[in-house]
Amino acid sequence: MKTSIQIGTVMGIPIKIHISFLLVLVLFPVIFSMDPVFGFADVEYAPLRYALAMILTILLFSCVLLHELGHSWIARSYGIGIRNITLILLGGIAAMEDIPRDPRKELRISIAGPLVSLAIGVLSYLVYLVFHSISQAPMLLHITHLIHSLAYFNLVLFGFNLIPAFPMDGGRMLRAWYASRMPYLHATRKAVHIGKMFAVAMGVFGLFVSLWLILIAIFIYIGASEEEKYAEVSVTLEGIKVRNLMTRDIAYVPDNISISELLRLMFEKKHLGYPVVDQFTGNIVGIVTFTDIKNVPMNEHDTVLVRDVMTTDVISISEDADAMDALKMLSSHNIGRLLVQDNGRVVGIVSRTDLMRSIEVLGYSER
Repeated sequence: MKTSIQIGTVMGIPIKIHISFLLVLVLFPVIFSMDPVFGFADVEYAPLRYALAMILTILLFSCVLLHELGHSWIARSYGIGIRNITLILLGGIAAMEDIPRDPRKELRISIAGPLVSLAIGVLSYLVYLVFHSISQAPMLLHITHLIHSLAYFNLVLFGFNLIPAFPMDGGRMLRAWYASRMPYLHATRKAVHIGKMFAVAMGVFGLFVSLWLILIAIFIYIGASEEEKYAEVSVTLEGIKVRNLMTRDIAYVPDNISISELLRLMFEKKHLGYPVVDQFTGNIVGIVTFTDIKNVPMNEHDTVLVRDVMTTDVISISEDADAMDALKMLSSHNIGRLLVQDNGRVVGIVSRTDLMRSIEVLGYSER
């Protein structure tokens, strides 16, 4: 997520916070400071009341982070890389490089997070029972109450994530159960359908109870739709290599031509991206796309050269790589095309458009 900032690393995994998380640091302490049951509304000294509410907020989202680390630890034991963990307004997201098709692996990865939350909840409650039996001083009572609230919220987190709806862990567990009995894509569609029904029911219930339920219902419905799209794409591209989709007839452009000349070439060739070569050595020094030049004023098209606007960070992929890997690289780097190499030699170019067209054609042929 481009609107996220990294705050550290755990187990070698970058930990980020999304811009929406800033609302957490403002909204949740206010809510906890006003809640008479699980918050600190009964604390008379205002600075202490807000301090305890902020501590509870930080501890709660630290537990969310541990929940995501539970997923990540099991996933890494299966050789699945974790790009990062991002904390957002409604929880956390562990960005895995792949979702295992093996139902047993997906089940173990999915259940690991809720089990971490359950363990924290039970342990916190046991600590609460010990402190509750011995604490008499007001400050110790506040700490005891904080531990009790932490236990409650972790048990809620455990139960909430078992809801059988994407993107909750329960949705993935349901998919894993279906996938042990039918093809992966059919299992995903069944789990998505159930998840959407839960989202609709939750949204309707939220109309009479809480705006939060409506927001969560929207989050679940969108998450389910995205999961279905991802599964369809990954299944459609399964077994397809980059060499099957790439364009082999590459048009190179020298780095010393003007934007006007490049635009004429784009109009003639009907491609919007080209590798750029050094005018003297012939070595590839960058890649230029229509996006790079569209902000150049028209009166400068004859004076601005390709080398002035090209992207020098050239990202390439092997022609033997899976097409799905190419799509992931395009998405993670937010670019439109990759150079394709074979033993260090550029043999083609593959674009996001190439992949989207292939998905559309292959998906239609499999209906």
